Amino acid sequence: MRQEEATIPLPREATKVAQNERSLLLVTTGGTIDKEYPKTIGGYAFEIGSPAALKILARIGHNMKIDVVESTKKDSLDITESDRRLIAQAIADSRHQRVLITHGTSTMIETAAALHDLALDQEKTIVITGAFKPECMVHSDASFNVGVALAGALSLPAGVFIAMQGQLFPWNRVQQDTKTGFFVSKL
Repeated sequence: MRQEEATIPLPREATKVAQNERSLLLVTTGGTIDKEYPKTIGGYAFEIGSPAALKILARIGHNMKIDVVESTKKDSLDITESDRRLIAQAIADSRHQRVLITHGTSTMIETAAALHDLALDQEKTIVITGAFKPECMVHSDASFNVGVALAGALSLPAGVFIAMQGQLFPWNRVQQDTKTGFFVSKL
């Protein structure tokens, strides 16, 4: 015997929230995660390519509406306060309450700090992630980090978080170990 579920109409506000839970703003900034081999012959340096997170999300499959803002295509060491204001403005202007940012690892904590007040004022969940190896490399950590970040963006409360190496950290309780480069809890 098949059991049918009763459909209870939701108030308009609840419907809006439910729909928004399955939507996401993806902001890309460049960084190692988006690096690709140069298209010119004979080059050794990487260049910032198309957003790696879009490729990763396409591979895993999902049923979300994802809007994408390519704010910069820079190594994180080159991201300026002006760039951070542009990232913040894109998030503030978005209808999305759930935000995933791909970013270079060197300055993602600084960007997180710059977005903290915005996240709390607008009750947005912002998760920043990156990779130590470009997504185009076989042994990259990019897919894993984006997956953890996506789970965090969809489940954490309002605030700013860093997703790296299988862990989610509140932005103000994480630091990058200067010897290993790994992200660790601040004591």
